[in-house]
Amino acid sequence: MAHLGSRRRRALALPVGLALTASLGFLPTSAATAAPVDETSPAAVSTSGEKLSYVVNVKRGYGVAKSVKKAISKAGGTVVYAYDQIGVIVVHSQNPDFAETIRKTRGVESAGATRTAPLESAGDTAIEAEQPLSAQEAEEAAAKAEDGQDPLEPLQWDLPAIKADQAHKKTLGSSRVTVAVIDTGVDDTHPDLAPNFDRKASVSCVGGVPNTADGAWRPGPDESDHGTHVAGTIAAAKNDYGITGVAPGVKVSGIKVSQPDGFFYTEAVVCGFVWAAEHGVDVTNNSYYTDPWLFNCKNDEDQKALVEAVSRAARYAERKGAVNVAAAGNSRMDLAADELTDTTSPNDTTPTERIINPRECLDIPTQIPGVVTVSALGAKDLKASYSNYGNGVIDISAPGGDRTQYQPPEAPATNGLILSTLPGGGFGYKAGTSMASPHVAGVAALIKSKHPYATPGIVKTLLSLQADDKACTNPYDINADGTVDAVCEGGTFKNGFYGSGIVDALDAVRW
Repeated sequence: MAHLGSRRRRALALPVGLALTASLGFLPTSAATAAPVDETSPAAVSTSGEKLSYVVNVKRGYGVAKSVKKAISKAGGTVVYAYDQIGVIVVHSQNPDFAETIRKTRGVESAGATRTAPLESAGDTAIEAEQPLSAQEAEEAAAKAEDGQDPLEPLQWDLPAIKADQAHKKTLGSSRVTVAVIDTGVDDTHPDLAPNFDRKASVSCVGGVPNTADGAWRPGPDESDHGTHVAGTIAAAKNDYGITGVAPGVKVSGIKVSQPDGFFYTEAVVCGFVWAAEHGVDVTNNSYYTDPWLFNCKNDEDQKALVEAVSRAARYAERKGAVNVAAAGNSRMDLAADELTDTTSPNDTTPTERIINPRECLDIPTQIPGVVTVSALGAKDLKASYSNYGNGVIDISAPGGDRTQYQPPEAPATNGLILSTLPGGGFGYKAGTSMASPHVAGVAALIKSKHPYATPGIVKTLLSLQADDKACTNPYDINADGTVDAVCEGGTFKNGFYGSGIVDALDAVRW
Protein backbone atom coordinates (compact mmCIF):
# COMPACT_ATOMS: atom_id res chain seq x y z
CA MET A 1 0.00 0.00 0.00
CA ALA A 2 1.14 3.55 -0.62
CA HIS A 3 2.96 5.44 1.95
CA LEU A 4 3.71 9.12 1.95
CA GLY A 5 3.73 9.04 -1.82
CA SER A 6 0.90 9.49 -4.28
CA ARG A 7 0.33 5.80 -4.99
CA ARG A 8 -0.43 2.91 -2.69
CA ARG A 9 1.80 -0.18 -2.62
CA ARG A 10 0.58 -3.71 -2.49
CA ALA A 11 2.62 -4.87 0.51
CA LEU A 12 2.14 -2.64 3.46
CA ALA A 13 5.74 -1.65 4.12
CA LEU A 14 7.72 1.38 3.15
CA PRO A 15 11.11 0.44 1.66
CA VAL A 16 12.50 1.75 -1.65
CA GLY A 17 12.90 -0.99 -4.22
CA LEU A 18 10.07 -3.09 -2.81
CA ALA A 19 8.06 -3.14 -6.02
CA LEU A 20 5.18 -5.34 -4.96
CA THR A 21 3.74 -5.69 -8.39
CA ALA A 22 3.67 -8.82 -10.44
CA SER A 23 4.01 -10.21 -13.92
CA LEU A 24 1.26 -12.22 -15.54
CA GLY A 25 3.14 -15.45 -14.82
CA PHE A 26 0.49 -17.84 -16.15
CA LEU A 27 0.85 -21.52 -15.46
CA PRO A 28 0.94 -23.95 -18.37
CA THR A 29 -2.23 -25.82 -19.18
CA SER A 30 -0.69 -28.90 -17.58
CA ALA A 31 -1.02 -27.31 -14.14
CA ALA A 32 -2.73 -29.32 -11.42
CA THR A 33 -6.49 -29.48 -11.50
CA ALA A 34 -8.93 -30.78 -8.96
CA ALA A 35 -10.70 -32.96 -11.50
CA PRO A 36 -10.23 -34.06 -15.12
CA VAL A 37 -11.46 -31.35 -17.44
CA ASP A 38 -12.18 -31.34 -21.15
CA GLU A 39 -10.01 -28.43 -22.30
CA THR A 40 -11.26 -28.46 -25.88
CA SER A 41 -13.20 -25.30 -26.62
CA PRO A 42 -15.93 -25.11 -29.25
CA ALA A 43 -14.80 -23.46 -32.48
CA ALA A 44 -17.39 -20.71 -31.99
CA VAL A 45 -15.72 -19.47 -28.80
CA SER A 46 -13.40 -16.53 -29.33
CA THR A 47 -9.78 -16.84 -28.25
CA SER A 48 -8.74 -13.40 -29.47
CA GLY A 49 -8.37 -11.79 -26.06
CA GLU A 50 -5.48 -11.56 -23.63
CA LYS A 51 -4.94 -14.70 -21.60
CA LEU A 52 -6.39 -13.71 -18.22
CA SER A 53 -7.07 -15.42 -14.94
CA TYR A 54 -10.56 -15.63 -13.44
CA VAL A 55 -12.22 -16.87 -10.28
CA VAL A 56 -15.59 -18.57 -10.63
CA ASN A 57 -17.58 -18.86 -7.38
CA VAL A 58 -20.10 -21.69 -7.43
CA LYS A 59 -22.86 -22.82 -5.13
CA ARG A 60 -21.95 -25.67 -2.81
CA GLY A 61 -22.20 -29.28 -3.85
CA TYR A 62 -19.93 -31.56 -5.88
CA GLY A 63 -22.52 -32.05 -8.59
CA VAL A 64 -22.86 -28.30 -9.09
CA ALA A 65 -19.10 -27.81 -9.33
CA LYS A 66 -18.80 -30.67 -11.81
CA SER A 67 -21.40 -29.20 -14.15
CA VAL A 68 -19.88 -25.71 -13.88
CA LYS A 69 -16.46 -27.10 -14.85
CA LYS A 70 -17.99 -28.49 -18.03
CA ALA A 71 -19.55 -25.12 -18.74
CA ILE A 72 -16.19 -23.44 -18.19
CA SER A 73 -14.66 -25.61 -20.89
CA LYS A 74 -17.48 -24.87 -23.31
CA ALA A 75 -17.01 -21.14 -22.66
CA GLY A 76 -13.35 -21.32 -23.64
CA GLY A 77 -11.86 -21.62 -20.17
CA THR A 78 -9.30 -23.98 -18.70
CA VAL A 79 -9.61 -25.02 -15.07
CA VAL A 80 -6.26 -24.41 -13.41
CA TYR A 81 -7.31 -25.44 -9.90
CA ALA A 82 -10.59 -26.00 -8.13
CA TYR A 83 -11.02 -25.29 -4.43
CA ASP A 84 -14.17 -27.36 -4.11
CA GLN A 85 -14.17 -27.05 -0.31
CA ILE A 86 -15.09 -23.37 -0.69
CA GLY A 87 -16.60 -23.43 -4.17
CA VAL A 88 -13.91 -21.34 -5.91
CA ILE A 89 -12.51 -22.35 -9.30
CA VAL A 90 -9.41 -20.74 -10.81
CA VAL A 91 -9.68 -20.47 -14.59
CA HIS A 92 -7.58 -19.18 -17.49
CA SER A 93 -9.20 -18.02 -20.70
CA GLN A 94 -8.54 -15.99 -23.83
CA ASN A 95 -12.21 -15.58 -24.54
CA PRO A 96 -12.95 -11.86 -23.95
CA ASP A 97 -16.57 -12.81 -23.20
CA PHE A 98 -15.70 -15.61 -20.78
CA ALA A 99 -16.84 -13.91 -17.56
CA GLU A 100 -20.11 -12.67 -19.01
CA THR A 101 -20.84 -16.12 -20.45
CA ILE A 102 -20.03 -18.16 -17.35
CA ARG A 103 -22.06 -15.88 -15.06
CA LYS A 104 -25.18 -17.10 -16.87
CA THR A 105 -24.41 -20.71 -15.97
CA ARG A 106 -26.66 -22.43 -13.45
CA GLY A 107 -24.85 -22.84 -10.14
CA VAL A 108 -22.49 -19.87 -10.64
CA GLU A 109 -22.90 -17.16 -8.00
CA SER A 110 -20.24 -14.79 -9.35
CA ALA A 111 -17.24 -14.75 -11.65
CA GLY A 112 -14.64 -12.16 -12.52
CA ALA A 113 -11.23 -11.47 -13.98
CA THR A 114 -8.52 -11.16 -11.35
CA ARG A 115 -6.73 -8.51 -13.45
CA THR A 116 -7.44 -6.10 -16.27
CA ALA A 117 -4.33 -6.61 -18.44
CA PRO A 118 -0.92 -8.27 -18.52
CA LEU A 119 1.27 -6.42 -16.06
CA GLU A 120 4.65 -4.80 -15.80
CA SER A 121 6.49 -3.85 -12.64
CA ALA A 122 5.24 -0.75 -10.91
CA GLY A 123 7.51 1.74 -9.20
CA ASP A 124 8.00 2.05 -5.47
CA THR A 125 6.45 4.92 -3.56
CA ALA A 126 8.10 4.40 -0.21
CA ILE A 127 8.22 7.15 2.37
CA GLU A 128 11.89 6.46 2.86
CA ALA A 129 14.45 3.91 1.80
CA GLU A 130 14.81 0.58 3.48
CA GLN A 131 17.72 1.02 5.84
CA PRO A 132 20.10 -1.93 6.19
CA LEU A 133 21.69 -2.30 9.58
CA SER A 134 25.35 -1.25 9.47
CA ALA A 135 28.12 -3.26 11.06
CA GLN A 136 28.88 -0.36 13.38
CA GLU A 137 25.25 -0.14 14.55
CA ALA A 138 25.21 -3.89 15.20
CA GLU A 139 28.45 -3.68 17.19
CA GLU A 140 27.23 -0.79 19.30
CA ALA A 141 23.90 -2.50 19.96
CA ALA A 142 25.56 -5.75 21.05
CA ALA A 143 27.70 -3.81 23.51
CA LYS A 144 24.54 -2.38 25.10
CA ALA A 145 22.64 -5.67 25.25
CA GLU A 146 21.68 -6.69 28.77
CA ASP A 147 21.67 -10.20 30.17
CA GLY A 148 18.99 -12.26 28.42
CA GLN A 149 18.79 -9.98 25.38
CA ASP A 150 19.76 -10.97 21.85
CA PRO A 151 22.55 -8.76 20.46
CA LEU A 152 20.33 -6.44 18.41
CA GLU A 153 17.42 -6.29 20.84
CA PRO A 154 18.47 -2.88 22.25
CA LEU A 155 17.50 -1.42 18.85
CA GLN A 156 14.02 -2.95 18.98
CA TRP A 157 12.01 -0.20 20.67
CA ASP A 158 8.88 -1.96 19.45
CA LEU A 159 9.25 -4.86 21.92
CA PRO A 160 8.97 -2.81 25.13
CA ALA A 161 6.27 -0.71 23.42
CA ILE A 162 3.97 -3.74 23.63
CA LYS A 163 5.66 -5.24 26.74
CA ALA A 164 6.97 -8.21 24.76
CA ASP A 165 10.28 -8.00 26.62
CA GLN A 166 8.42 -8.52 29.90
CA ALA A 167 6.30 -11.30 28.40
CA HIS A 168 9.45 -13.21 27.40
CA LYS A 169 10.44 -13.50 31.05
CA LYS A 170 7.33 -15.63 31.54
CA THR A 171 7.18 -17.54 28.25
CA LEU A 172 8.45 -17.41 24.68
CA GLY A 173 5.34 -19.10 23.31
CA SER A 174 4.62 -22.69 22.33
CA SER A 175 6.25 -24.56 19.46
CA ARG A 176 2.84 -26.18 18.89
CA VAL A 177 1.53 -22.85 17.57
CA THR A 178 2.19 -21.79 13.95
CA VAL A 179 1.82 -18.35 12.39
CA ALA A 180 1.65 -18.31 8.59
CA VAL A 181 3.16 -15.33 6.81
CA ILE A 182 1.01 -14.97 3.68
CA ASP A 183 3.33 -12.69 1.78
CA THR A 184 6.24 -12.45 -0.68
CA GLY A 185 8.04 -15.52 0.65
CA VAL A 186 10.17 -16.30 3.70
CA ASP A 187 13.89 -17.13 3.76
CA ASP A 188 13.85 -20.06 6.17
CA THR A 189 17.64 -20.38 5.97
CA HIS A 190 18.08 -17.18 7.99
CA PRO A 191 19.77 -18.11 11.31
CA ASP A 192 17.10 -16.21 13.26
CA LEU A 193 14.22 -17.97 11.47
CA ALA A 194 15.52 -21.49 10.82
CA PRO A 195 15.03 -22.72 14.42
CA ASN A 196 11.32 -21.87 14.35
CA PHE A 197 10.40 -22.57 10.72
CA ASP A 198 7.46 -24.88 9.96
CA ARG A 199 8.19 -26.46 6.59
CA LYS A 200 5.04 -28.59 6.52
CA ALA A 201 2.86 -25.48 6.69
CA SER A 202 4.86 -23.66 3.98
CA VAL A 203 4.14 -23.48 0.26
CA SER A 204 4.16 -21.32 -2.83
CA CYS A 205 0.68 -20.36 -4.03
CA VAL A 206 1.84 -18.26 -6.98
CA GLY A 207 -0.65 -18.70 -9.82
CA GLY A 208 -3.29 -20.08 -7.47
CA VAL A 209 -1.84 -23.60 -7.33
CA PRO A 210 -0.01 -24.98 -4.25
CA ASN A 211 3.62 -25.78 -5.05
CA THR A 212 5.22 -27.92 -2.33
CA ALA A 213 8.69 -28.19 -3.87
CA ASP A 214 11.40 -27.68 -1.28
CA GLY A 215 12.08 -23.97 -0.86
CA ALA A 216 9.24 -22.87 -3.14
CA TRP A 217 8.13 -20.57 -0.30
CA ARG A 218 11.40 -18.58 -0.42
CA PRO A 219 11.78 -15.26 -2.25
CA GLY A 220 13.93 -15.45 -5.37
CA PRO A 221 17.21 -13.52 -5.65
CA ASP A 222 15.51 -10.48 -7.19
CA GLU A 223 12.23 -10.76 -5.28
CA SER A 224 10.93 -8.80 -2.32
CA ASP A 225 12.36 -9.27 1.17
CA HIS A 226 9.06 -8.11 2.68
CA GLY A 227 7.84 -11.50 3.92
CA THR A 228 11.16 -12.33 5.56
CA HIS A 229 11.06 -9.04 7.49
CA VAL A 230 7.50 -9.76 8.64
CA ALA A 231 8.44 -13.30 9.75
CA GLY A 232 11.27 -12.02 11.95
CA THR A 233 8.98 -9.64 13.79
CA ILE A 234 6.67 -12.54 14.61
CA ALA A 235 9.04 -15.33 15.57
CA ALA A 236 12.77 -14.59 15.28
CA ALA A 237 14.35 -17.03 17.72
CA LYS A 238 15.78 -15.99 21.08
CA ASN A 239 19.12 -17.62 20.39
CA ASP A 240 21.86 -15.12 21.27
CA TYR A 241 21.85 -14.00 17.66
CA GLY A 242 20.34 -11.01 15.87
CA ILE A 243 16.90 -9.83 16.94
CA THR A 244 14.05 -11.27 18.99
CA GLY A 245 10.52 -11.85 17.70
CA VAL A 246 7.32 -11.00 19.54
CA ALA A 247 6.70 -14.73 20.04
CA PRO A 248 10.18 -16.27 19.72
CA GLY A 249 9.08 -19.74 20.79
CA VAL A 250 6.30 -20.29 18.23
CA LYS A 251 6.61 -21.65 14.72
CA VAL A 252 6.40 -19.52 11.58
CA SER A 253 5.64 -20.68 8.04
CA GLY A 254 5.93 -19.02 4.66
CA ILE A 255 3.03 -19.00 2.22
CA LYS A 256 4.22 -17.19 -0.89
CA VAL A 257 1.42 -15.47 -2.77
CA SER A 258 3.11 -12.68 -4.73
CA GLN A 259 4.26 -12.99 -8.32
CA PRO A 260 8.00 -12.63 -9.06
CA ASP A 261 7.72 -8.88 -9.50
CA GLY A 262 5.22 -8.48 -6.73
CA PHE A 263 1.49 -8.44 -7.49
CA PHE A 264 -0.82 -10.28 -5.13
CA TYR A 265 -3.59 -11.83 -7.22
CA THR A 266 -6.88 -13.21 -5.94
CA GLU A 267 -6.20 -16.78 -6.98
CA ALA A 268 -2.93 -16.85 -5.00
CA VAL A 269 -4.53 -15.28 -1.92
CA VAL A 270 -7.35 -17.84 -2.02
CA CYS A 271 -4.78 -20.63 -2.24
CA GLY A 272 -2.89 -19.15 0.71
CA PHE A 273 -5.85 -19.06 3.06
CA VAL A 274 -6.99 -22.56 2.08
CA TRP A 275 -3.47 -23.94 2.55
CA ALA A 276 -3.26 -22.36 6.00
CA ALA A 277 -6.67 -23.77 6.89
CA GLU A 278 -5.68 -27.30 5.99
CA HIS A 279 -2.20 -27.35 7.51
CA GLY A 280 -2.84 -26.56 11.15
CA VAL A 281 -2.06 -22.85 11.08
CA ASP A 282 -3.24 -20.94 14.17
CA VAL A 283 -2.71 -17.37 12.94
CA THR A 284 -2.27 -15.84 9.48
CA ASN A 285 -0.56 -12.51 8.88
CA ASN A 286 -1.64 -10.54 5.80
CA SER A 287 0.44 -7.43 5.09
CA TYR A 288 -0.75 -6.66 1.55
CA TYR A 289 -3.83 -5.83 -0.46
CA THR A 290 -5.17 -7.91 -3.32
CA ASP A 291 -4.37 -6.48 -6.76
CA PRO A 292 -5.32 -4.83 -9.04
CA TRP A 293 -7.99 -2.88 -7.14
CA LEU A 294 -7.22 -0.78 -4.09
CA PHE A 295 -10.92 -1.13 -3.27
CA ASN A 296 -13.20 -3.78 -4.74
CA CYS A 297 -16.71 -2.49 -5.40
CA LYS A 298 -19.55 -4.96 -5.13
CA ASN A 299 -21.56 -3.22 -7.85
CA ASP A 300 -18.90 -4.26 -10.36
CA GLU A 301 -19.29 -7.89 -11.46
CA ASP A 302 -15.55 -8.60 -11.61
CA GLN A 303 -14.68 -6.93 -8.31
CA LYS A 304 -17.67 -8.50 -6.59
CA ALA A 305 -16.33 -11.94 -7.52
CA LEU A 306 -12.90 -11.15 -6.08
CA VAL A 307 -14.42 -10.08 -2.76
CA GLU A 308 -16.49 -13.26 -2.64
CA ALA A 309 -13.57 -15.56 -3.43
CA VAL A 310 -11.20 -14.08 -0.84
CA SER A 311 -14.00 -13.86 1.75
CA ARG A 312 -14.82 -17.54 1.31
CA ALA A 313 -11.16 -18.49 1.73
CA ALA A 314 -10.62 -16.29 4.81
CA ARG A 315 -13.81 -17.58 6.46
CA TYR A 316 -12.72 -21.14 5.73
CA ALA A 317 -9.37 -20.54 7.44
CA GLU A 318 -11.16 -19.13 10.50
CA ARG A 319 -13.57 -22.05 10.62
CA LYS A 320 -10.54 -24.34 10.66
CA GLY A 321 -9.12 -22.46 13.65
CA ALA A 322 -6.98 -19.63 12.27
CA VAL A 323 -7.08 -16.02 13.45
CA ASN A 324 -6.60 -13.78 10.39
CA VAL A 325 -4.66 -10.55 11.04
CA ALA A 326 -4.22 -7.86 8.38
CA ALA A 327 -2.54 -4.50 7.91
CA ALA A 328 -4.83 -1.47 7.53
CA GLY A 329 -2.85 0.18 4.73
CA ASN A 330 -0.53 3.12 4.27
CA SER A 331 -2.60 5.69 2.38
CA ARG A 332 -3.53 7.96 5.32
CA MET A 333 -7.18 7.26 4.47
CA ASP A 334 -10.15 7.32 6.82
CA LEU A 335 -11.72 3.97 6.00
CA ALA A 336 -14.89 5.01 7.84
CA ALA A 337 -15.43 8.10 5.68
CA ASP A 338 -18.61 8.50 3.63
CA GLU A 339 -16.53 8.49 0.48
CA LEU A 340 -12.90 8.20 -0.63
CA THR A 341 -11.05 9.05 -3.81
CA ASP A 342 -9.16 6.15 -5.35
CA THR A 343 -6.64 7.29 -7.97
CA THR A 344 -4.58 4.08 -8.18
CA SER A 345 -6.96 1.46 -9.58
CA PRO A 346 -6.63 -0.62 -11.58
CA ASN A 347 -2.88 -0.73 -11.09
CA ASP A 348 -2.24 -3.11 -14.00
CA THR A 349 -3.42 -0.69 -16.69
CA THR A 350 -4.00 3.05 -16.58
CA PRO A 351 -5.55 4.00 -13.24
CA THR A 352 -8.58 6.26 -13.28
CA GLU A 353 -9.93 8.48 -10.54
CA ARG A 354 -13.10 7.20 -8.92
CA ILE A 355 -15.11 8.14 -5.86
CA ILE A 356 -15.92 5.10 -3.74
CA ASN A 357 -17.93 4.26 -0.63
CA PRO A 358 -15.59 2.24 1.63
CA ARG A 359 -18.59 0.38 3.06
CA GLU A 360 -19.46 -0.94 -0.40
CA CYS A 361 -15.96 -1.05 -1.91
CA LEU A 362 -13.59 -3.13 0.19
CA ASP A 363 -9.85 -3.37 0.64
CA ILE A 364 -9.33 -7.14 0.74
CA PRO A 365 -8.46 -9.00 2.89
CA THR A 366 -8.22 -6.06 5.34
CA GLN A 367 -11.94 -5.20 5.35
CA ILE A 368 -13.32 -8.72 5.19
CA PRO A 369 -15.57 -9.34 8.23
CA GLY A 370 -13.77 -11.30 10.94
CA VAL A 371 -10.27 -10.18 9.97
CA VAL A 372 -8.35 -8.29 12.69
CA THR A 373 -7.45 -4.92 11.12
CA VAL A 374 -4.29 -3.26 12.48
CA SER A 375 -3.20 0.38 12.36
CA ALA A 376 0.42 1.44 12.85
CA LEU A 377 2.10 3.42 15.61
CA GLY A 378 5.43 5.22 15.74
CA ALA A 379 7.88 5.16 18.62
CA LYS A 380 5.90 7.81 20.54
CA ASP A 381 2.74 5.65 20.50
CA LEU A 382 1.01 8.00 18.06
CA LYS A 383 -0.68 6.90 14.86
CA ALA A 384 2.02 6.64 12.22
CA SER A 385 1.94 9.42 9.65
CA TYR A 386 1.04 7.08 6.78
CA SER A 387 -1.37 4.70 8.54
CA ASN A 388 -4.96 4.30 7.45
CA TYR A 389 -7.54 4.68 10.21
CA GLY A 390 -11.30 4.64 10.74
CA ASN A 391 -13.71 4.38 13.63
CA GLY A 392 -15.32 0.95 13.55
CA VAL A 393 -12.78 -0.32 11.02
CA ILE A 394 -9.52 -0.43 13.01
CA ASP A 395 -9.58 -3.23 15.57
CA ILE A 396 -6.24 -2.70 17.31
CA SER A 397 -2.93 -0.87 16.93
CA ALA A 398 0.74 -1.87 17.12
CA PRO A 399 4.21 -0.51 16.32
CA GLY A 400 4.80 -0.10 12.60
CA GLY A 401 7.44 2.61 12.74
CA ASP A 402 7.43 6.16 11.43
CA ARG A 403 9.93 8.75 10.25
CA THR A 404 12.49 9.15 13.01
CA GLN A 405 12.10 12.94 12.91
CA TYR A 406 8.37 12.54 13.59
CA GLN A 407 8.57 9.94 16.35
CA PRO A 408 12.13 9.32 17.61
CA PRO A 409 12.62 6.30 19.89
CA GLU A 410 14.21 6.39 23.31
CA ALA A 411 17.84 5.32 23.66
CA PRO A 412 19.47 2.91 23.10
CA ALA A 413 17.28 2.60 19.98
CA THR A 414 18.22 5.14 17.31
CA ASN A 415 15.86 4.55 14.39
CA GLY A 416 12.10 5.12 14.33
CA LEU A 417 11.52 2.23 11.90
CA ILE A 418 11.17 -1.48 12.76
CA LEU A 419 14.29 -3.67 12.75
CA SER A 420 13.86 -7.24 11.54
CA THR A 421 15.31 -10.05 9.43
CA LEU A 422 16.21 -9.82 5.74
CA PRO A 423 17.08 -12.65 3.31
CA GLY A 424 20.64 -13.92 3.32
CA GLY A 425 21.08 -13.60 7.06
CA GLY A 426 20.78 -9.82 7.11
CA PHE A 427 18.86 -7.29 9.17
CA GLY A 428 17.24 -3.99 8.24
CA TYR A 429 14.64 -1.37 9.07
CA LYS A 430 11.24 -0.92 7.45
CA ALA A 431 8.06 0.97 8.32
CA GLY A 432 4.44 0.38 7.44
CA THR A 433 1.23 -1.16 8.64
CA SER A 434 2.97 -4.26 7.24
CA MET A 435 5.24 -4.04 10.26
CA ALA A 436 2.37 -3.40 12.70
CA SER A 437 0.28 -6.42 11.70
CA PRO A 438 2.94 -9.04 12.62
CA HIS A 439 3.20 -7.59 16.13
CA VAL A 440 -0.49 -8.40 16.59
CA ALA A 441 -0.07 -11.81 14.92
CA GLY A 442 2.75 -12.55 17.36
CA VAL A 443 0.63 -11.59 20.37
CA ALA A 444 -2.24 -13.71 19.03
CA ALA A 445 0.24 -16.60 18.92
CA LEU A 446 1.14 -15.97 22.57
CA ILE A 447 -2.56 -16.05 23.48
CA LYS A 448 -2.97 -19.30 21.57
CA SER A 449 0.09 -20.68 23.39
CA LYS A 450 -1.48 -19.81 26.73
CA HIS A 451 -4.93 -21.09 25.70
CA PRO A 452 -4.34 -23.89 23.15
CA TYR A 453 -8.03 -24.73 22.84
CA ALA A 454 -9.24 -21.17 22.39
CA THR A 455 -11.33 -20.58 19.27
CA PRO A 456 -10.45 -17.73 16.89
CA GLY A 457 -13.35 -15.79 18.39
CA ILE A 458 -11.93 -16.11 21.90
CA VAL A 459 -8.43 -15.16 20.76
CA LYS A 460 -9.79 -12.04 19.06
CA THR A 461 -11.80 -11.13 22.15
CA LEU A 462 -8.72 -11.47 24.35
CA LEU A 463 -6.66 -9.32 21.96
CA SER A 464 -9.23 -6.58 22.36
CA LEU A 465 -9.75 -6.91 26.12
CA GLN A 466 -6.04 -7.05 26.86
CA ALA A 467 -5.11 -4.06 24.69
CA ASP A 468 -3.91 -0.93 26.49
CA ASP A 469 -6.50 1.81 26.14
CA LYS A 470 -5.35 4.67 23.94
CA ALA A 471 -7.57 7.73 23.60
CA CYS A 472 -7.81 9.83 20.45
CA THR A 473 -4.90 12.19 19.88
CA ASN A 474 -6.51 15.39 18.60
CA PRO A 475 -5.39 17.70 17.16
CA TYR A 476 -3.17 15.38 15.15
CA ASP A 477 -0.38 17.31 13.42
CA ILE A 478 2.30 14.65 13.07
CA ASN A 479 4.79 16.78 11.11
CA ALA A 480 4.19 19.93 13.21
CA ASP A 481 3.49 22.16 10.21
CA GLY A 482 0.38 23.71 11.73
CA THR A 483 -2.06 21.66 9.63
CA VAL A 484 -4.23 18.90 11.08
CA ASP A 485 -3.31 15.71 9.24
CA ALA A 486 -6.20 13.49 10.38
CA VAL A 487 -9.11 13.52 12.80
CA CYS A 488 -9.63 10.70 15.28
CA GLU A 489 -13.23 9.82 16.14
CA GLY A 490 -14.41 7.69 19.04
CA GLY A 491 -13.70 7.31 22.75
CA THR A 492 -10.97 6.02 25.01
CA PHE A 493 -11.91 2.38 24.68
CA LYS A 494 -12.56 2.30 20.93
CA ASN A 495 -11.62 4.84 18.29
CA GLY A 496 -10.54 5.31 14.72
CA PHE A 497 -6.79 5.68 15.29
CA TYR A 498 -6.11 2.88 17.75
CA GLY A 499 -9.17 0.62 17.74
CA SER A 500 -9.45 -1.06 21.14
CA GLY A 501 -5.94 0.13 22.00
CA ILE A 502 -2.31 -0.93 21.75
CA VAL A 503 -1.72 -4.68 21.66
CA ASP A 504 -0.31 -6.03 24.95
CA ALA A 505 2.01 -9.05 24.93
CA LEU A 506 2.40 -9.21 28.70
CA ASP A 507 -1.31 -9.56 29.37
CA ALA A 508 -1.42 -12.20 26.63
CA VAL A 509 0.78 -14.49 28.72
CA ARG A 510 -0.70 -13.53 32.13
CA TRP A 511 -4.44 -13.89 31.51
